[in-house]
Amino acid sequence: MNSEEFRKAAHSAVDEIIDYFDTIQDRRVVSSVEPGYLRKLLPSGPPAEGETWGTIQKDIEAKIMPGLTHWQSPNFMAFFPANATYPSILGELYSAAFTAPAFNWLCSPAVTELETVVLDWLAHILHLPDRFLSEGEGGGVIQGSASEAIVTVMVAARERYLNQACEGLEGQEREEMRNDTRGRLIALGSEESHSSTAKAALIAGVRYESISTRMEDHLALTGEGLRIALDECAGQDLQPFYLTTTLGTTGTCATDNFYEIAEILRKANMSTRIWVHVDAAYAGAALILDEYGHIAKHFAAFDSFNVNMHKWLLTNFDASCLYVCTRAHLTSALSITPSYLRNRFSDSGLVTDYRDWQIPLGRRFRALKIWFVLRTYGVNGLKAHVRKHIFMGDKFAAWVRERDDLWEIVTPPAFALTVITIAPPAQSKVALPNGMTNPRVNEGSGTSNILPSASKKDRVRTNTLTKDVYERINSAGEVFLTSSVVKGIYAIRVVSANEKADEAHLRRAFDILVDTAEMAISESEAETGKTDRRSQ
Repeated sequence: MNSEEFRKAAHSAVDEIIDYFDTIQDRRVVSSVEPGYLRKLLPSGPPAEGETWGTIQKDIEAKIMPGLTHWQSPNFMAFFPANATYPSILGELYSAAFTAPAFNWLCSPAVTELETVVLDWLAHILHLPDRFLSEGEGGGVIQGSASEAIVTVMVAARERYLNQACEGLEGQEREEMRNDTRGRLIALGSEESHSSTAKAALIAGVRYESISTRMEDHLALTGEGLRIALDECAGQDLQPFYLTTTLGTTGTCATDNFYEIAEILRKANMSTRIWVHVDAAYAGAALILDEYGHIAKHFAAFDSFNVNMHKWLLTNFDASCLYVCTRAHLTSALSITPSYLRNRFSDSGLVTDYRDWQIPLGRRFRALKIWFVLRTYGVNGLKAHVRKHIFMGDKFAAWVRERDDLWEIVTPPAFALTVITIAPPAQSKVALPNGMTNPRVNEGSGTSNILPSASKKDRVRTNTLTKDVYERINSAGEVFLTSSVVKGIYAIRVVSANEKADEAHLRRAFDILVDTAEMAISESEAETGKTDRRSQ
């Protein structure tokens, strides 16, 4: 393909991408193909002679599109969003053109220096404490995903802890102490933490233990919960060295009690021993809003923070932004410099080599797309985007409350996410000690209005109905939702945070939920009536 052929092909590809975005809401959100569909459509091997772009391009719609789930659709309300926008796509285009492994500054100075600059920009607009800026001892680095970030900082945490344990020792004595300590290391996270923490522990070769959370605390990790876990570790002669805290858990968008956690570690003299990471992959985007920015002040007591711009901040995957307060902990744990990587710039210590801040050696020019997005939308544009979807999430929760004969909110709505389950029959609500009955919406603090509001028998029924509703909706394919199990409650998660989504799309999703729930309940009651008649 020569330059003129590329020009024509690129124009054609861009036109097709624009058409795709303009019509995406008309497509079924979830792919309906069966496993192995693509192999049946493709030849047994590549062509012996090259094909024209026109021939290749036809197969995008004919063979690839049927196997795609359309994450950019405004009817995609599952998981958390993975946004893509035109500025970020342009960033990927230039990144592909400028391809360089970029493992050190010399590979392409602009790749490194732009990343440092834009991540400092982002840190400022997220209201992060100054200790996470590159101007001091900290700084940011773009990782592939929040899971990759957690593996990276857990390895750094392990090495920091082992170095502290072996301080002052040398030779065989140091090695023996290191091995003995390593065998007793344990990483912690709440039971609501993303599974990436448990996976990181597997990779790092350490134990992992999850800390229980309570509905009374809205599933947040509390200082008391951490204290109990630390006591249990001490009783088993285990040494906690790492903790994942979360701003916006995957299941319910719960926010851990950062102040209490910091206080417990301070009182236990563990603030410099246990590495605390803040996983804010999705909800961290809300920190750009003044009404949420105050949360970030607590992070000054912690070691690292991560937010995925590719979730809620209009930058396509992958753009996971990891910040550390002491970059030397990363570089001392991950830096290996063979002769072929040495150069006078790196040896001078005046440049950043991001290969020492991550697991892989090479890296792409990901800072371009962040730069393009920040400049295209501006801070106010990003704020408007996030605030719009938080407002829409509040509207959705209000609609659910209006239909409390059908639906119950499981945990307080947060960051545009609402988690719902089928409500039990009115006569089946659990009586409370004070003679009151639980309200349908679990949004209080304390045991007087915490789920379950149904008897154990009715919870089995509502779980079955909720699962039925969820499966019917996703089978139909007009909207895509995901489910979760929250303390034994089968629930449906609804989150709308795509750039193209508006209130009409969310209202349509709610109407589908209502219509499907009414149908499922009616059919269930009819079947129950038949069963009752048979037993008479």
